Amino acid sequence: MESPPPPPPLVTLPKMNDLTTKQHNIDEIIGFLDQNLKTKQDLFIESTQFLISSSLTKQCSQIQSYLLNRITKRTVSWISRSFKANSSFHQLTLSLQNLSLLTSPHGVGSKRFRWVLSDELPRLAKELNRVESVRSYLETAVQLEASVGDLEDAALYVMACHTGNMFSSKLSVSSISDDNARKHDKLLQAIKSMNDIEQVLVVIVKFHSQWLCLLRSVDVRVDKILAALRPKVFADHRALLASLGWPPKLLQSENGSEQITDLPNPLVLMLEDKRRNYSQSFIALCALQHLQDKREERQNNNLKKSEKRNLRLWSIDELVSPISSRMEYHFGKWTEQPEYMFALTYKVTRGFITGVDDVLQPIIDKAGLISCSAKEAWVYAMVQVLSGFLEKKVIALLAERYNAKHLKSDVLSSWLHLVDLIIAFDKKMQCLVNLDTCFLVESGNFEGPSRGMSVLSIFCDRHDWLKIWAKLEFKNAWTKLNTELKEEKMWVVSGTCKSGIDTDQEHLLSTTEDLKAPPIADFFLKVIWEMIERCQTMPSLLPRAQFIRSAAGRFIWYFFKILLLRFKATELSPHNFDDGSIVRACGLINASRYISIKLQEWSDAVDFLEMKIAENDSSKKKLDDRMDSDCFFDEEIRSLSEMETNWLVEIIAVILRQFEILSWEYVQNKYSFEEDQDYSNLGASRDSIDLVVSNDFVEALDALKSWLNIVKKNLNKKDFLDLWRSIAEGLDHYISSSISTSEIRFSKIGINQFDADMQALIFIFQPYCARPHAFFPCINEILKLLKLKEEEANIIKGLLSSEESGRKCLHLRGIRHLSVNQVLQVLRYRN
Repeated sequence: MESPPPPPPLVTLPKMNDLTTKQHNIDEIIGFLDQNLKTKQDLFIESTQFLISSSLTKQCSQIQSYLLNRITKRTVSWISRSFKANSSFHQLTLSLQNLSLLTSPHGVGSKRFRWVLSDELPRLAKELNRVESVRSYLETAVQLEASVGDLEDAALYVMACHTGNMFSSKLSVSSISDDNARKHDKLLQAIKSMNDIEQVLVVIVKFHSQWLCLLRSVDVRVDKILAALRPKVFADHRALLASLGWPPKLLQSENGSEQITDLPNPLVLMLEDKRRNYSQSFIALCALQHLQDKREERQNNNLKKSEKRNLRLWSIDELVSPISSRMEYHFGKWTEQPEYMFALTYKVTRGFITGVDDVLQPIIDKAGLISCSAKEAWVYAMVQVLSGFLEKKVIALLAERYNAKHLKSDVLSSWLHLVDLIIAFDKKMQCLVNLDTCFLVESGNFEGPSRGMSVLSIFCDRHDWLKIWAKLEFKNAWTKLNTELKEEKMWVVSGTCKSGIDTDQEHLLSTTEDLKAPPIADFFLKVIWEMIERCQTMPSLLPRAQFIRSAAGRFIWYFFKILLLRFKATELSPHNFDDGSIVRACGLINASRYISIKLQEWSDAVDFLEMKIAENDSSKKKLDDRMDSDCFFDEEIRSLSEMETNWLVEIIAVILRQFEILSWEYVQNKYSFEEDQDYSNLGASRDSIDLVVSNDFVEALDALKSWLNIVKKNLNKKDFLDLWRSIAEGLDHYISSSISTSEIRFSKIGINQFDADMQALIFIFQPYCARPHAFFPCINEILKLLKLKEEEANIIKGLLSSEESGRKCLHLRGIRHLSVNQVLQVLRYRN
């Protein structure tokens, strides 16, 4: 008897493990059918004997048995761990029941209780913690496996749908609608699964950092699915846009009509079915972008809520992308006429912005995308199109020409003209975004999140181009200023300036009239501010600060050098002192003060405070105290203040030195105060005679009064206040030191003459304050000592032999500024 024929070999199953390539799976299935059903005879045999079906059923049964066996082993392992935990709980119960042994008179229970507390309880807690961790890990792994499985199923369905047939006119409307609905549901299911997975992964990152392998394995699987799903979703969305008639034509007629706003907008003309399909596709794409942003934030360890708004929307980018290819065709013909590029971009943006806002903003609101604006996303995308072309085809070419020495001179006008166009374009685009509040743009206000929609963002990532721009702006500003520097009238203080000291106004005024600044200072600040304003729409703080430092900051230091050179050219000298030199010096001091006040006002503005903070944050280490300052122009202001102080001190020194020269004979003439002159012919006692100022002192007083009047007329109030007080202090010190060291013997008439001279000196300062005597303390004390009676003078001399009692004695008599030696010197030479 023959043995039965052996069973046919099992049919090899097709490999269906790769989700990333849909075509590969289809090829595997087709190959499997071609291999087993080569002819019609094979198909007939299969329909009658079911060889392939039985083989597949048997293999599926084997796989199911294998999976059941693995699950059983895992379950048994888990049960064994549960038994161990149960045993630990049982031992704990027994230990707790033996706590009654604590009352044992032999102390056996006490030792056991301590052993339970020190050994058993910590070991049990550790074991429970480990079991809980394992349980949590398994639950999380099972949850993630289920979510990833749901994601794979939904993604496979979405990728299996053919995009080409979805919008075919040959298919019935009902079949297209049903297919779209099922596909959209599956896509939303896939996105929901990815959101669920992402929430679990965020929890893992925050609280279970040791589960890194689980995190990576899930990320790898999800990334593979996204890599296959995202292009499919984009392809479907583009096919839908094409079926709507997007993109429209850029020009309505051959002559390039200006009426671009009258172009038919396919978004507005959509029918109900297509509007619904587009809305679903738009929301799905937004949801996918939101998911991608969350994944990137987690993977970059940036789980904190970001305050920066993302103006970009994938759905809007898909609208702009086909338009940009058509626009770039025209841009290529206008590389030497960039104004046409800006005009075309603005017209296209303005032409469709109303339809974009009316149609897409409700969809965005429905999708729950908080703080997202369709208008801003549309304008942002159009700006990026223009910025990308300018960066590659225009600015790059200008930079190459600038680096070539023989072409450098031609770049200045082209580059600055391009920047002018960019600034005007940014204002127009800002106006499109703020259609209801357009007046903000006219005032130059670019605050808000839409400030990032600027073509100047090109320079944020290209520091070499930023430096070129700053150099060209500096050169242009220097050309403007250089023509004004040669005009001498620009350095002359206006005759309409207020003069004198206004004691009722203690606040600091900052106008050119009140500070008596020459016109060149105001012109210089206007040039500086124009440079600063040209970078106001640059979205990044640090590049903006770098531009201001390189252009405006460098320009400020160059102007400081000019001020220094002009002050040196004044040639102030006590031997050759003329009114013109002191007037020019006062004008330079006024210019310095006016510029420093304006720089401080600018530094107090929010924009400059933010830029200073950005600079401090970018510095790894602080070099000195100036880095701690919140003032943007701190170094410039300190330099101006130092120059202003030095120049003021120089003027004070010249005035004091010339006063010393003119009063030298008066101070050194020992006999002018010693001799008693004959006043008998006047018929009055010597004590009641009104003496006139000494002849040797008149010229010095007259010169001092003249200088103060000139300085008062030409110097600003604050610096003049410091000047005359410093001069008064210097004169007080000079005269008191001269009197105490010149060994002059004062007669009674001499004392009266000295008193009259000093009153004349102090009277010169009467217009500047109510009590000028307070600024001559040493002279007042010398006069007080000279007028003492002989008995009081002798008492003071005796008390001054002891340093401590002498100082007290002087203080009691109001002598606080003269030293003990000076007091003794004055008392010694009084007659």
